[in-house]
Amino acid sequence: MIEPFISHSILGRAQREGAAEVILHNLRDYSTDKWRRVDDYPFGGEAGMVLKIEPIVRAIESLQVERVYDEVIYTSPDGDTFDQGMANDLSLKENLLILCGHYKGIDQRIRDHFITKEISVGDFVLTGGELPAALMVDAIVRLLPGVLGDVESALSDTFQDGLLAPPIYTRPADFRGWKVPDILLSGHEAKIQAWKEEQALERTRERRPDLFEKVNQK
Repeated sequence: MIEPFISHSILGRAQREGAAEVILHNLRDYSTDKWRRVDDYPFGGEAGMVLKIEPIVRAIESLQVERVYDEVIYTSPDGDTFDQGMANDLSLKENLLILCGHYKGIDQRIRDHFITKEISVGDFVLTGGELPAALMVDAIVRLLPGVLGDVESALSDTFQDGLLAPPIYTRPADFRGWKVPDILLSGHEAKIQAWKEEQALERTRERRPDLFEKVNQK
């Protein structure tokens, strides 16, 4: 599921140019079951399947022999909510190991003894953690040095300063009578920056009052 996603666009180029390394590991490779099974029914009679402790522990311990991981992350709906600040922090780490749950999740003992950070991408449940992992990889890798052609691009993204990004325009300046705001064509950098800040505040106030409130409290 993840391979096509990380092989294209900015993520793919980052890996080809050596700015990032993303390695995929199949839990079935660490199963000793002749059918390579990695899940089983939960104790207690609950419906669904749970990823077993043995193959996951073998995988983590085997990979930890090869390199030191700053974080062993588990994608879980009851984890801390992933946001831009967390992406910024994780982008400063050297090595990250992300464990993708599936179905009902993983044996709790793995969470108790191996996981250092649990992350959720929202208040909803997915079949597995592959999509959240891919999302996090994208958000983190694009912040690494040398990944984006313009280093300022990532720094001006939505949420970097706690606000939504202001409106953005490109050529032509007039399309069907829909015109780009005159201030953006003025060449006056200070006034343009002031306009952007005002627009960012207003957009955040209208669309994300929760974020606006946090900014006001700072």
